[in-house]
Amino acid sequence: MDDLTQLKAEAAAFRRLRDHLAERVDVQNIDLMNMAGFCRNCLARWYQEGANAQGVEMDKAQARAAFYGMPYEQWRAKHQTKADAAKLAAYEISKPKHD
Repeated sequence: MDDLTQLKAEAAAFRRLRDHLAERVDVQNIDLMNMAGFCRNCLARWYQEGANAQGVEMDKAQARAAFYGMPYEQWRAKHQTKADAAKLAAYEISKPKHD
C-alpha cells in the first residue's frame, strides 16, 4: 500500500470510529476510559495534535467540537450521565497520566 492510500484508509477508520461513537451515546467516556484507556476527549486531543503538527491552529474546544459534532458542553448536557462510585473508583485505577 502506498503512503497516500494508507493515509486515506487511516482517515476513513478514524471517521468511522468517530461516527460509531456518535451513535453510541449510551457508552459514556468513563466507560471507554475504564475499558480501553482512552475516550472521545482523547481522540479529540489526538486530532488537535495532528492538526497542530500540520500547521493548523486548533485549540481544545475547536477539536472537541470537530470530534463531537457540537460544542463539548452541549454534548455533555445532552448525553453525559453521572458516573457511579464503582466507575469512578475504576477510573482512579486506570486513568492515564495526562489531563
